[in-house]
Amino acid sequence: MELRADATILFPRDVVYQAYRDDLVGLVEHMPNIRQIEEKEREPQSDAITKIVNVWHGGGDLPAAARVVLTQEMLSWTDYARWLDSEWACEWRIETHSFSDAVSCGGKNRFVATDGGTRLEIRGDLNIDASKIKGVPKLLQGSVGKTLEEFLVTRITPNLLEVSSGLQRYLENSRAS
Repeated sequence: MELRADATILFPRDVVYQAYRDDLVGLVEHMPNIRQIEEKEREPQSDAITKIVNVWHGGGDLPAAARVVLTQEMLSWTDYARWLDSEWACEWRIETHSFSDAVSCGGKNRFVATDGGTRLEIRGDLNIDASKIKGVPKLLQGSVGKTLEEFLVTRITPNLLEVSSGLQRYLENSRAS
């Protein structure tokens, strides 16, 4: 299922791109649904390409009762990103920490200069193979997979936009300091 979100950030493209690539860990305090981001690896592959691996820990705004049911593993994922400076883009792939065999998710973000700042275009795909989820009856695997994809896309899209809003707040605070 397609993931699609666009957001305008009221700062120049080079500032937005660099902050998103290099200061992601610092954005956490501006993203209520994220508890922590850990940078695990940063590897320049060339002058214009950087590979970054981050582990995200969600659930910041979850009620304590929900955290009892949802494990840390269910609320965490690893983000494998390749930043392409010459394209003002980032190719990404997410590996969930639970049901990782059943979930595939990846895409590309583009940073487009606009008159009012930068438009972040997030494009990706989320696919769930319910046959790889224990306990799902064979007869229901297709419908369960589609239902889960639809549910997750409706939950993920606002979170993608929240990262952009967090980046806007982060840049505003950075400039004010």
